[in-house]
Amino acid sequence: MTTSVEEHRMSAPATVQCFILTISDTRTEETDTSGALIQQLLEEHGYSKAGYAIVPDDYEHIRQLLHEIASDPHIEAILLSGGTGVSPRDTTYEAVRSLLTKELPGFGELFRYLSFTEDVGSAALLSRAIAGTIGSTAVFSMPGSTGAVKLAMNRLILPELRHVMRELYKL
Repeated sequence: MTTSVEEHRMSAPATVQCFILTISDTRTEETDTSGALIQQLLEEHGYSKAGYAIVPDDYEHIRQLLHEIASDPHIEAILLSGGTGVSPRDTTYEAVRSLLTKELPGFGELFRYLSFTEDVGSAALLSRAIAGTIGSTAVFSMPGSTGAVKLAMNRLILPELRHVMRELYKL
C-alpha cells in the first residue's frame, strides 16, 4: 500500500526549472564551487537549469533580483547559496524572508539539525537557512559552503523539490 506522500511524489512533475543564485562579494563563475555543485546535482537528478547569477550581498539588489526571477513564469524554483550567516554583510535571509508568500520553517530547522548532528556541531546555530514560496516559485536559501550545499541539496531539496512543486501547482 502506498502512502499519500508516495502518491504525491509519483504525481509530481518530472522536472523543475531552477535558477541558481550565488550571493557573494568575492566569488566569480570560476571560483563559485557551491553554484557549480548545485548545477551538477540538479543535472544528475534530472532538473533543468533555467539561469545562473552571482550577486553581491546587498539587501536591495538581492530583493530586486529575486522579485524579477520569481516573476518569470518559466522559472519554478530559485536555489540560493551564500549570505545566510550573522555577519553585518549577510543580508540574504532578510531579503528572502521579506518576499516570501509562505515560509517553510521545516527547511531551516532540519538543515540546522542535520548540520549539528552530521557536520558542524553547535556552529549550526549560526546558519539562517530559509525556504518558502514567492507566489508559485519555490525558494531555498542555503549557506555558501560546498559542504552546506551538498547537505541541503542531497538530504532536503532534491528528495522533495518535485513534491513541493506538485503542491504549489495543485488546484
